[in-house]
Amino acid sequence: MISNTQVKLFSGNSNPALAEAIAKSLGKELGKCTIKTFSDGEVSVAIDESVRGCDVFVIQSTCAPVNDHLMELLIMADALRRASAGRITAVIPYFGYGRQDRKTKAREPISAKLIANLIETAGYDRVLTMDLHASQIQGFFDIPVDNLLGTSVLLPYFEKMVKAGDPEYAVVAPDFGSVARARKFAERLQLPMAIIDKRRQKANVSEVMNIIGDVRGKKVIIVDDMVDTAGTLCHGAEALVKIGGATEVIACASHGVLSGPAIERINNSYITKLLLLDTIPMAADKKCDKIETVPVADMFAEAIKRIATDDSVSELFM
Repeated sequence: MISNTQVKLFSGNSNPALAEAIAKSLGKELGKCTIKTFSDGEVSVAIDESVRGCDVFVIQSTCAPVNDHLMELLIMADALRRASAGRITAVIPYFGYGRQDRKTKAREPISAKLIANLIETAGYDRVLTMDLHASQIQGFFDIPVDNLLGTSVLLPYFEKMVKAGDPEYAVVAPDFGSVARARKFAERLQLPMAIIDKRRQKANVSEVMNIIGDVRGKKVIIVDDMVDTAGTLCHGAEALVKIGGATEVIACASHGVLSGPAIERINNSYITKLLLLDTIPMAADKKCDKIETVPVADMFAEAIKRIATDDSVSELFM
């Protein structure tokens, strides 16, 4: 709980349930604001209470529709700045455009850097987010960025399910980019680790080439940062069973984008359970018996409390 009346929380339209849960964890009410969309698609924001000199936190995932939610985030900062807010923090549980963090061919943009520039220019003083697709995105900002780790929320779940050092289990990284994340899991659970070596032919299409490590006869836990179309995840699960000889595949990820054929693929896959954090709201048509959501409100609430009281946030990364 945070009792400072000068701390105010506001929410955009992307994930109001998570914003409410964060506010409840802090013992506060969400600030009053009105966000409307005109018939031509323009976003209108009005802050309906005084924020003069306040420490303000705007909670808004930039998930689908990404551009609409991004514009809400930017315009809210401008409204708060013009209303004389003291410090404004963007709380972005899921950072859209995070996969466009580098040029992969000639004449491509680095969109993640552009988004960082827009957030700063809009008037935000710092950013609080979770599991950026590429950690170097923190360097795209010239303001402080706290990048919370989804593994800190997911690990306690598996520590209840898997005994440390259990020889029946192994942790798997679905690609080389996820090795550091999977290694943290493996070290905490004292389990061996394997890596799926894949070759991506084009966006949202991947081909599994090889499995590095021994998973034969084991129950495996795939650890990733996000699930988009679920092609990588489901192809990897198939390879772990058919090529690697795994007996069961459990998966977890921080962000459930779940676009396109994701739900159909998951339903038809070798995955028995998929754990996702609630950084992105689960639409009604995305429900799946295999998917279980894990709440992140308490971690974000603790980070917000530490920022508001100028305490260390880095302790949450342990």
